[in-house]
Amino acid sequence: MEIHHIYVGEDGKSRMKTIDVPTEALPNNRGTVSELLAGTGFYLRTMPPDMVSDWHTAPRRQIVCTISGEGELETGDGQVLHIKPGTMELLEDTHGQGHITRGKGSETRVCLFLPLNDDVLAGL
Repeated sequence: MEIHHIYVGEDGKSRMKTIDVPTEALPNNRGTVSELLAGTGFYLRTMPPDMVSDWHTAPRRQIVCTISGEGELETGDGQVLHIKPGTMELLEDTHGQGHITRGKGSETRVCLFLPLNDDVLAGL
């Protein structure tokens, strides 16, 4: 399962790489499943299509799942991720330069934010 990992490099700038979350096959051709990812809860958020959130850090380690709408995320090394429904991001740039978030298109973006415990997905 693919997630876009946003993290801080040694120079304090945010970086992005794609990681695969380990999963295992379920019996009887029912798909795959990851380990239980522990966190403190979740919240839903909407973002207007004309939103621009200049350089900012993530408030905590969290996964963001876009349900509807579009956006983009720009990291300090110049990479730009086009975000559409189904895109998942693991945000760990809680210090340093941070990233820019922009709305795109004409539809309000709806996201599910899943704060993670410190040991979840560590080292991927």
